[in-house]
Amino acid sequence: MPLYDAHIHLTDKEYSDYIERIITGLRAMNIVACSVTVDIDTTLRSFSLFNQHRDIVKQFVGIHPEAAAEDIGRFKEIFGDNLKYIDGVGEIGLDGTYAEKGIASLSRQSDVFRTMLELAESAGRPVSIHSRKSLDDILEILPSYRLRGTLLHWFAGGKKQLARSADMGLYVSYGPVLVYSEEKKVLLKNTPRDRLLVETDGPVRYAKCFENLPAMSSSFLVSVVSAASSVLDLSYDETCSLIEANTSAYLSVA
Repeated sequence: MPLYDAHIHLTDKEYSDYIERIITGLRAMNIVACSVTVDIDTTLRSFSLFNQHRDIVKQFVGIHPEAAAEDIGRFKEIFGDNLKYIDGVGEIGLDGTYAEKGIASLSRQSDVFRTMLELAESAGRPVSIHSRKSLDDILEILPSYRLRGTLLHWFAGGKKQLARSADMGLYVSYGPVLVYSEEKKVLLKNTPRDRLLVETDGPVRYAKCFENLPAMSSSFLVSVVSAASSVLDLSYDETCSLIEANTSAYLSVA
């Protein structure tokens, strides 16, 4: 059965020098990666790199809150012209950090986020959402849209927010931090099993595990699944089956 990495930035320049090796590794290990973009440049790079590898790379395209100043009209044109290659919309969302730093106001971020949700709704594509310092705001916005599948990537809320997300039918994902974080393990224990996904969020580096190397599905994902299986008191194979079923449902793959 395949493993699924629900959120990774394969278009990041960190991977540029060895992206073909990454693709080979994904294929050899039977891993499907949901590769997200953050702006127009990475979206165009995604199509260039992965249109011929759609069996192992699911292309999510979007405008990240840090890039909220992007030309949204241009992005919408690109989206429409390449819809047949687009499997989802992401990474999108809100982030108070960028407002605090003066990079993008929350008003602008909200406008862009809503536009991304409209695109996902009209195209019938799932979304992958960034929600740092903004989870409550996002949970207020989402019911206004009829979305095919919604992932709160790298879930960082509390138990009450997790329960509310579950009641809304949202998916949540956990990454390599699960290997050492007791807080994440507690959240996982409280996550409905049919709402669980796993990710690496590469090329993020994890200082407390994996020797601070850039995350890759083919080297990190097995450890994340193993950690999840321990928390859930399931076998590794049972956890793989659970994640496969959940990710297929999220992506609406028959």
